[in-house]
Amino acid sequence: MNKAWYIYLLWIAGGGVLGFAIAAVFAGLLRLPRALFLIPYVVLVSAFLYSYARWSEVDIQDLIVRHWPWGVVGAAIFGAFVVRNVLSQPAFPRPQGLELAFDLVWFGVVYGTLDALLLSIMPVLATWQAFSGLGWTGTWPGRLAVGAVAIAASLLVTAAYHLGYPEFHGPTVGAPVLGNGVMSLGYLLTTNPIAAIFSHIAMHVSAVLHGLETTAQLPPHY
Repeated sequence: MNKAWYIYLLWIAGGGVLGFAIAAVFAGLLRLPRALFLIPYVVLVSAFLYSYARWSEVDIQDLIVRHWPWGVVGAAIFGAFVVRNVLSQPAFPRPQGLELAFDLVWFGVVYGTLDALLLSIMPVLATWQAFSGLGWTGTWPGRLAVGAVAIAASLLVTAAYHLGYPEFHGPTVGAPVLGNGVMSLGYLLTTNPIAAIFSHIAMHVSAVLHGLETTAQLPPHY
């Protein structure tokens, strides 16, 4: 690795700042409807993640292919956990027809995928890359320590992002932090991003079907 390890940590901090700013400006200040809010969210987060991938020279194909069966298993296990949480919340009538199809794609697949990449995969991956260059991941004690730091990084980015929403000011931010931490753990244990991406998508899709206006997993709510 020819990049300073601490620059990776600055990228993680940048992800948290970006997430907070998007939520604070477009949801907290401008109060955009959810469908419109996702436009700047998708554009800005995609640009950030693309820039990180280019800078870090990560092999995306290898990342996805390596241990992919474990990623599928992780998606099923950790996805079931977060879907169960969605179903424990009050239900709300779902949209019908083309509106439902749009919501499943926009709020379920697109929103879920970007959340997974920003909140779970990027912080965990960047942490692992940073400390791998220092040789910390060469032993099991080192791997456990780096894993703990990676989960902490994911939790911090998740907390920063959700604190930008008015609805998550105060103790209520603990619920999304915990839920996302579970999915980040799935990625860390399986070493495959499928675990986090598909569990996030499952969570968002189930929230669309169970109640757009009553499930906390689909902010913003006004």
